[in-house]
Amino acid sequence: MAVLIAMVDPEVEELFKDAENLYQESLRELEAGRIRKAAESAWGGTAKATDALLYACARVDIVRGLGRTREIYELTDGDPDVEASGLMKEYNDRILHLHGNCFYEGICKIPGVDLEKLIMETGRYVESARKLSLNK
Repeated sequence: MAVLIAMVDPEVEELFKDAENLYQESLRELEAGRIRKAAESAWGGTAKATDALLYACARVDIVRGLGRTREIYELTDGDPDVEASGLMKEYNDRILHLHGNCFYEGICKIPGVDLEKLIMETGRYVESARKLSLNK
């Protein structure tokens, strides 16, 4: 019986490794009570995982800022698996609350938003992006 082994592009795997390292850093920062730094590290993990997904699925070179956002929107619109995953909402929550509000603006207490939970669940985002990238 043949066993199928998913071949992972080394660049994609390196991006996911970076994403996981940033996520682990965010947990350490959160444990130390440095929520603003934790938020930025969690966003960094999100960005790296998104870059890896974009490269794996659409062969999009690494982009920054609005370019990344535009590309993930286009991928979501064109890929039913990505759309069904809910990754777009999670990406938007993280870019707005972790990156924009908490890190840049210093607003780390947001009514109706549990930043600590959002930081802790970044690992799930990274894994979801990884699973989606393996299907491509």
